[in-house]
Amino acid sequence: MSSEEQEDVDEDIQYFVRIGQTDLDGTKSVERALAELDGVGRRVARVVAEEAGVDRTATMGGLEDDAIESVTEAVDSFTEHAPEWLANRQNDFYSGEDQHITGNDVGLTRDQDINRMRMIRSYKGIRHERGQKVRGQRTKSTGRTEGTIGVNVEAIKEEQAEEEAAEGGEE
Repeated sequence: MSSEEQEDVDEDIQYFVRIGQTDLDGTKSVERALAELDGVGRRVARVVAEEAGVDRTATMGGLEDDAIESVTEAVDSFTEHAPEWLANRQNDFYSGEDQHITGNDVGLTRDQDINRMRMIRSYKGIRHERGQKVRGQRTKSTGRTEGTIGVNVEAIKEEQAEEEAAEGGEE
């Protein structure tokens, strides 16, 4: 490509593509740009690009408006055409349906779930309240937030140095 052709291609690119409430990087491929969206990983991005009929290696900002519109619709209706095991919220607590949540709804739903666990005083809810590990990790030696527990070598060395200096001054 000549430099003029490269400049023409750069002018046609949208640097920000808005899907939902998120701005995606238009200079990246469709698959990588969609993976920046909360609730969409690499595998889901590949399925969405296939469903929308878009080349997953194409530059996101270089797509036509109708192609971007089809990608947006594919993200919104992901659970309708994807296998149920790929949904990120299977058997929802309130509706009992399989859902795939994207964007800001991921954080809101997570906060609601944690709040519900706290309200019913489940084991996980209590661990969340206390700020402790929730998923069975070991806590004997990791995840400590308070000061050091055990032997503080530096403090002992300082005390010994002070004692030696005091003994040396008495003689």
